[in-house]
Amino acid sequence: MRLPRYLPALLFSLLPVLATAAPTTKADAASLKSAPAKAEPAPAAAKTADPRIGKQLDALGYKYEVDKDGDYTLTFGLDEDRSQMAYVISHTERYGKLQVREVWSPGYRTSDKDFPAEVANRLLEDSQLSKMGGWVKQDSVAVFVVKLDADASQEDLDDAIDYVVRAADEMESQLTPGQDEF
Repeated sequence: MRLPRYLPALLFSLLPVLATAAPTTKADAASLKSAPAKAEPAPAAAKTADPRIGKQLDALGYKYEVDKDGDYTLTFGLDEDRSQMAYVISHTERYGKLQVREVWSPGYRTSDKDFPAEVANRLLEDSQLSKMGGWVKQDSVAVFVVKLDADASQEDLDDAIDYVVRAADEMESQLTPGQDEF
């Protein structure tokens, strides 16, 4: 894995905020008013691995496994004898013409249903400061997620993986000093 790099501003131009774009026709305006602003799953929910991702990961020289959902699971060795897991999700989401894929890395687990308030606030603060991505709650686990174009280049995918791994491991080391669960 390369040293940390930040995704160029060009990537953000690939992810327009469609919900704030002005409608081009009266029909578009009517559909925006009646449609909820939520992502819609791509037509075929992935239970098999997206071969585009496998080719990119192979070209990057990454070792990975494919889980039962068809997602790519990677584990990276980091400094100070730490390791960190990452997931490239095969299933994509659509909103309008935009199709996005998620890259995840877990960073915190609670034994309770809810995160302690201090932890939840720390995750929100970190999300606000993040150059890309943010924290989400998946059951009892805090996961750092970057969403990128489903057809992102190999370099952009590599940057997203690098970013989630470093962000999640840094947060894990801050919230659970001396532990390395993920």
